[in-house]
Amino acid sequence: MTQDVQFSAEANPFAAAEQVSATLGTLTDALFDEHTSRHPAAALSTLKPAEHPAAEALFGLPLAPNGPVHEALDRLGTVLTAGTARPGTGAPVADRVTTALHHRYGGGAVRGAIADRGTTSAALFQLPVTGEFADAKLRPPFAPALAALAAGQQTRQPVELATGAGAEVRLVVPPGFHPLTSPGGPAGVSARTVPALAPDATGDADGTEGTAGADRATVAAAAELTGHLAEVAEELFSATGPEPRRDFAVITATLTDLIQDAGVRYAGVCALERDGRASEATLVISLARHPLPITALATELATVRRHAEVWTVLLPAGPAAVLVEGRTVPVPGALAADGQRRWVVTSAVQAFVPLPDGGTVLCAQLSTARPEDWELYTEAFAELLKSIQFGWDGETLRAPVAPAPVAAPPVPVPAPSAPSAPAATEPEERPVHLRGTPVRIPPADFNPFAPVAEEPAATAPAAEATEPAPRKGTPVMIPPPDFDPFGISGTTAGTTAGTDAPAAQPAGGAPAPDPFGTTVAAEQKPDPFGTTVAAQGPAVPPPPSTPPLIPAQTAPVAAPTAAPTAASAEPAPRKGTPVMIPPPDFDPFGISGTAAATDGPEAAAEPEADAAPEHRPFG
Repeated sequence: MTQDVQFSAEANPFAAAEQVSATLGTLTDALFDEHTSRHPAAALSTLKPAEHPAAEALFGLPLAPNGPVHEALDRLGTVLTAGTARPGTGAPVADRVTTALHHRYGGGAVRGAIADRGTTSAALFQLPVTGEFADAKLRPPFAPALAALAAGQQTRQPVELATGAGAEVRLVVPPGFHPLTSPGGPAGVSARTVPALAPDATGDADGTEGTAGADRATVAAAAELTGHLAEVAEELFSATGPEPRRDFAVITATLTDLIQDAGVRYAGVCALERDGRASEATLVISLARHPLPITALATELATVRRHAEVWTVLLPAGPAAVLVEGRTVPVPGALAADGQRRWVVTSAVQAFVPLPDGGTVLCAQLSTARPEDWELYTEAFAELLKSIQFGWDGETLRAPVAPAPVAAPPVPVPAPSAPSAPAATEPEERPVHLRGTPVRIPPADFNPFAPVAEEPAATAPAAEATEPAPRKGTPVMIPPPDFDPFGISGTTAGTTAGTDAPAAQPAGGAPAPDPFGTTVAAEQKPDPFGTTVAAQGPAVPPPPSTPPLIPAQTAPVAAPTAAPTAASAEPAPRKGTPVMIPPPDFDPFGISGTAAATDGPEAAAEPEADAAPEHRPFG
């Protein structure tokens, strides 16, 4: 197992399985000796999985359909099935299995344990152990069998499974390995036969704890694992006495819960004989949740494991990352034959294969303390990776569990004392898309190059709120509907030369008002275009471009009288420039008022005949 600050158990979901691999390496080095029964080295390569008639139909084999199981096939190995849909109940069975095995071998003190403790646990043997990085000079080479996996090859499509089955993986383990995990898996994983149990509060005949109140599936899984470990101990130590079998079976039984909690689906050891010498290896296969794609995972491994060599390869099941490194594994003094703690350097290869569900990774790792047999084991490991096949129900993991550090205990938050306290936490509950700095969005008709209008004084906010802002533009004079700018309609009311009809006067005998502030002389009529005509002269025709002139009148027009009371009675003018609207009887040129002479109607009606005309076209 490789572990440091950057790749710790909290940040590395594969650290627990690596710890199991290091612990099994410790057991093989401490418990295997020259009396251990071993398979020939050719057992690892007797028949390639591709040559077996059942290799291409692993998903059609009659295996348990609901979890990790393994079944031995002749000349092929052990077919392992691991799934994600049924992880099991997680019930611990180590104490029950350990007690049953200890009673089966007649009791006695196990190596490294105290006989009168009453219970046996992994902590008594200083297990589990944690490995460390070995020096880069001790790193094994990337074997040719592993490098061949990087070549391009055709990949298989996952086998279609029923909805709800999750993702499933099946592979072939070489026949030289002895599994330390139960064929039916942990409790509640496989459809094993659960026998009828009679309640017994004092204990069963085989030495196990009483079954009163215990789950029947847990009791059945413990009984199955007890018989399986006893069988493996008989195979490995068939040429020795009962003590080595008891020690191996009991010590491995104490690791049952550790193996189950680490997500390990298969844990096995290998004892071979090659060229007259002993050789050992361990194999651990596990499933872990990891959301990173394979390229990102390979980059992470190469970054945090500086002493390892990481390759990205292509398996028939899909892309994978393969890591090769050296590890140092401690051997506790309680397990060592001489009672002295020591360190063993092992060569390890680890493969990470993502499952098609997008959030689960299959981790397979093999380690050996025999560097001279490195190529032998890597060839078997490469064949194991080639045999991987996936099944999938087509549903991806919606929320993969990303590796995260262990959360600290929650800090108690005092209850809010005021009703307004929940409002203080409102900014923390805002959605991500609403967080940030508010900005002002200009309107659609915004002109950034328009001149800046002068703002009113800041000291008069009340006036701005109550009075409307002045409109922009130039005020204009709006004439009435009967406005006659040239005085055409007023000529009939006046007195022309040779007529005696007097013109109408305003009420009270006053002359016509002059709204534009002009004064008409007694002997001449008003001139709206700035010209002056003699009082008694004949009418001179104007140029074609000017309006016709009206003959002047002899009677002078008095200045209009001001209305002092009218202005004071009007309300205060509104904000802005006032517009003067003339009345309906407004006469801008004073045509209708020329008859109101001061000398009487006779003087105005009869002009002086001897008055000489004066021609002043431009005044």
